Amino acid sequence: MKKHVQAADSLLKLVSDLKQTAIFSGFASLNDHVEQRIHEFNQQAEKTDCLLAKIGEDAAASLKELESHYYSSALRTSRLHQPWMRAPYI
Repeated sequence: MKKHVQAADSLLKLVSDLKQTAIFSGFASLNDHVEQRIHEFNQQAEKTDCLLAKIGEDAAASLKELESHYYSSALRTSRLHQPWMRAPYI
């Protein structure tokens, strides 16, 4: 009877150790997955930052070009010399 109790106790300890090992390996796997996703998100953030910077540069260049066209346009210069065509001041 005593051997049965010891065997049962050994089995319970083994089951407990196996559960603990499974839990810790699950956490390690989960941590690895989280680290991988953080790395992927950081890469995506860098790509997004570069894309936004390029969009900003393109927008600034386009605005500068439009401004140049506006200030050199015949319509604008003709309006400057004809007071009745000027936009009213508000």
